[in-house]
Amino acid sequence: MNDWKKRGIIYEIYPQSFKDTNGDGIGDLKGIIEKLPYIKKLGANIVWLTPIYQSPLIDNGYDISDYTKINPIYGTMDDFNRLIELCHEKEIKLVMDLVVNHTSDQAKWFQESKKSRNNKYSDYYIWRDPKSDGSAPSNLGSAFGGSAWEYVKERGQYYLHLFAKKQPDLNWESTEMRQSLYDMMKFWLDKGVDGFRLDSISLISKPNVFDDVPIEDNKNYGAYYYGSSNGTSLHEYLQEMNREVFSKYDVITIGETPHTTPKQAQKYINLEKPELDMVLQFEHMHVDYGEYGRYSDLRFKLSDLRNSLVKWQNSLTWNTNYLGNHDQPRLVSRFGDDDKYRIESAKMLAMITMLQKGTPMIFQGDEIGMTNVAFESLNQFKDIEAYNTYEFLVKKGLNKDIALKIVKNKSRDNSRTPMQWNNEKNAGFSTANPWIKINNNYDKINVNETLRDEDSIYSFYQKLIKIRTKLKVAIDGDFNLISADDSSVFAYTRILKDRQMLVIGSFSNKKVKFEIPNNIRNKESKRILSNYDDSPQNLSDIIYLRPYEGIVFDNG
Repeated sequence: MNDWKKRGIIYEIYPQSFKDTNGDGIGDLKGIIEKLPYIKKLGANIVWLTPIYQSPLIDNGYDISDYTKINPIYGTMDDFNRLIELCHEKEIKLVMDLVVNHTSDQAKWFQESKKSRNNKYSDYYIWRDPKSDGSAPSNLGSAFGGSAWEYVKERGQYYLHLFAKKQPDLNWESTEMRQSLYDMMKFWLDKGVDGFRLDSISLISKPNVFDDVPIEDNKNYGAYYYGSSNGTSLHEYLQEMNREVFSKYDVITIGETPHTTPKQAQKYINLEKPELDMVLQFEHMHVDYGEYGRYSDLRFKLSDLRNSLVKWQNSLTWNTNYLGNHDQPRLVSRFGDDDKYRIESAKMLAMITMLQKGTPMIFQGDEIGMTNVAFESLNQFKDIEAYNTYEFLVKKGLNKDIALKIVKNKSRDNSRTPMQWNNEKNAGFSTANPWIKINNNYDKINVNETLRDEDSIYSFYQKLIKIRTKLKVAIDGDFNLISADDSSVFAYTRILKDRQMLVIGSFSNKKVKFEIPNNIRNKESKRILSNYDDSPQNLSDIIYLRPYEGIVFDNG
């Protein structure tokens, strides 16, 4: 892997909610341009944009209707070209989110495909005949609820949609369709785009025959990924994509791979048969799942989170390290304490995440400790998944208040509210009413307040990034878990030859005793970072950790 990729610090931007410059309540490309100095000052050197393509926005841009056009709500192609230019001037790489598992049903390809079984685009999507009784080809469900099949009268067939019914799945068996996608990728890379984050890439290879599948308890349909996750032709397609596109450019490629095991993930980053640079796995995002999946009223256990992260650290030569993104609740609300110990826990979580081996990923707002939102009613949500889930939970017999509480805590909208720039009207995000509710705590949690505080969460991120980019042990050092059975502390070392970095993080809101194992007690180790000013300077045999205390020791 190229050195710039290994030293990369990714900052994810959700454009709709980042910064609005034209007063329509929606973030735009000029807003991103305006805030590039902020990102540069943080220390990030790769910007990942979630989709900005032409889209009806049924799923916030992950339903693309034209792959080679910019959605006018974000600006123009000239704005995008200027963004690339300015990113490169500041030595920041620009990565686009790209959805090639499905498109919008408004895409020209689909509009033509549904007209006939015999035209240029007829096999660009996955069509199947009804069962003998006219019902759907199988009992496969959609990720957003309901059946994964939708009937189209013109063709007398059903099309597959693993996500919303307005997001028909592409047929990767079609050589012409694949070539159309490769040509589109080259269009963006020729403009200077530095890579792609490939959405749901593990799902592109579908089975030839769709039989009925097992249905889990409390579900009406089979799991959407059944038969499609890591399908039989997946790696053939990705190797072809690499040969036809990626191998011809100096780019970074990240595959989002839900429902993928470490053994399966190894194939994506196999240097002998090149496909992608790294995978974005989800296993550790499932540690608080329960009876109703992510929308279960459960709190995670440290042992589950730690075991999952360690398994992936030990299984792959390189990982993507994150605890939050646009598809998750705010990390400090989910894994820390967003009230009394918001600052301490936000810093500790950043430290534990960013110093593992792999590429750190920061989602906008996490660097200032943004929290979940106190949504007051269902109509304040914008995410299609939130509405579908609420209806599902109520149908399953949950009290409406309980169902709403669960959706509030776990909704993706928690991370999609506007970036909080200052304590002025609309948090400095826009002069107009924003497209989604602003968190009420913006008067206290905002960028302006953060930048005035030398001991802020943002400042802590800056220090972490310097460690991560300047210390070779933080990049290439081996990862080793210590004290695997501790119920409150996540601790590990990074070791490179004689260099040892020790990372310790308490996940408790109480004082805890932590004993340093004999084999890593190094008298030369000194504290290089902590989230309490008076943490121990030297590594001792026993450390008493305060709530959410995090310390990094280094013997260099």
